[in-house]
Amino acid sequence: MSSVALKPNASIAGWDEQAPEQAFTLPSRYFFDDQLFKDERDKIFMKGWHLAGHRNEFAEPGQYVVCDIFDQSVVVACNNEGEIHAFHNVCQHRGNRLLETRRGNNTRILRCAYHSWCYEMDGSLRSAPRSERLIAFDKQDYNIPKVRVEELGGFIYFNLDSNAPSMAELFPGADEQMKKVFSKLDKMRLIDEQDVIVPANWKVIMDNSIEGYHFKLSGPCHIDLASLIDFKGYQLIKRDNWWTYAAPANMDATHAYGVPLEGERNPEECFFNIGMWPNNTLYTFPYSQFIGTFIMIPLDAERSLLRFGYYSAHDEVPAVTSECMRWMNEELGPEDIELNVTVQKGLHSIGYDQGRYMIDAERSNESEHLVHHFHKLVFQALHGAQA
Repeated sequence: MSSVALKPNASIAGWDEQAPEQAFTLPSRYFFDDQLFKDERDKIFMKGWHLAGHRNEFAEPGQYVVCDIFDQSVVVACNNEGEIHAFHNVCQHRGNRLLETRRGNNTRILRCAYHSWCYEMDGSLRSAPRSERLIAFDKQDYNIPKVRVEELGGFIYFNLDSNAPSMAELFPGADEQMKKVFSKLDKMRLIDEQDVIVPANWKVIMDNSIEGYHFKLSGPCHIDLASLIDFKGYQLIKRDNWWTYAAPANMDATHAYGVPLEGERNPEECFFNIGMWPNNTLYTFPYSQFIGTFIMIPLDAERSLLRFGYYSAHDEVPAVTSECMRWMNEELGPEDIELNVTVQKGLHSIGYDQGRYMIDAERSNESEHLVHHFHKLVFQALHGAQA
């Protein structure tokens, strides 16, 4: 590891060679510059794996989810043979968008509302009115282009780059880690989804989620969450393209999210988060009895759509699950979002450009080494290693 240490306002060349313990953060322009944002679109998100939903959201023929990233729209669907496919959300006649609704559950045929071209739920063209009158019209020439799909940990992902490395290559061990921590992973079903637009760069939001430094230092909801965690056992562990931050639950807690904790305790109860490059996070809170998905979808350089998904294996959602979801949506989430917004405003100050990562040699539970690692992935995606 190089010992180079850059000073604030120094040239960005060699930024990724800094020793983490002495490193200065990415310059503030990386969080609002339009050209850098366009480069992120092309070099990160158009090549990245994006979460579409749990396998059970595509369990029956006709179930689909529409996923938008920038100006691209993708349909992930279960066809009539029970296979999961992904394809671009666009008719091959005149470019009309086929689906505007986020989800559907009994759509066996996609019909374009413009000229009634009809497609199977794998994107293949079924019929086109008056096409029999045309010279050399072969329906197979007008199938909708496919989009790659893969499964990891029971969840389905898509990638717009046909040449991108597989999820198994990028995230070795992540599937096993999820199956080890999340019980009944195959039985999870979506119980709620909330979208919130936040006036902050997607990286500002990610930074906030992957460090424990602010847990006991910011707002009351973070302090409440910390009280449910055995903070001495909190570990933030980086891999090449994925990371985890986790801790055992505080087994002495008597209440969680305003609900009394009754009955036998699960000795494996924990706070667990797994993040996969570039913007996918799955997590569980202590005693919550759900899996949450936390996706940062960039809209522009200073706006992001946060998508909160909640999955449960219970036929009847437990009271503690419902209260934790409410608490996340109405208390902890807004507290974090306010921090995202005030950081975004502060990054424009002429009194700030680069700060200092709080990284200790022990990579302790309050160290910001995951933030540094994430920024390094961003930097190298934009500029190449050791730019």
